[in-house]
Amino acid sequence: MDLERTLILLKPDAVARGLIGEIVGRYERKGLTIESAKLLQVSEALAKKHYAEHEGKPFFPGLVKYIMAGPTFAMVIAGKDAVAQCRTLNGATDPKKAAPGTIRADLAMDIGRNLVHASDSVESAKREIALWFKPEENAHTRERQWIYE
Repeated sequence: MDLERTLILLKPDAVARGLIGEIVGRYERKGLTIESAKLLQVSEALAKKHYAEHEGKPFFPGLVKYIMAGPTFAMVIAGKDAVAQCRTLNGATDPKKAAPGTIRADLAMDIGRNLVHASDSVESAKREIALWFKPEENAHTRERQWIYE
């Protein structure tokens, strides 16, 4: 079975609030696999590369400042339809519009502090994973016999 991989970031507000375990558990209970993970302080260069598509927009400086404000927990998550699954679990960008039961609806209060990032497509995931993880930091395939037949 060909599994998708996606990048998930638990932003500084999630880390500061002690929500890493709660949020990671939601992905794992869904049946997704954490292939790689690390806690890091995001550099300005990485922040600008990650948010490059928004450069020139009025909110760009705020995005960069936000992701650099404290440690970020970055993960590569794999599973069947991982991109869509993770985005569904996260909920709408604005927590007030997120479906009940999603990470943002349950745990976030404000669009500007929405706890998590998930790649929006398989192509974006490939680009973002390469930005955040060196090839030797990725554990690509693991036994998934307990999740998929």
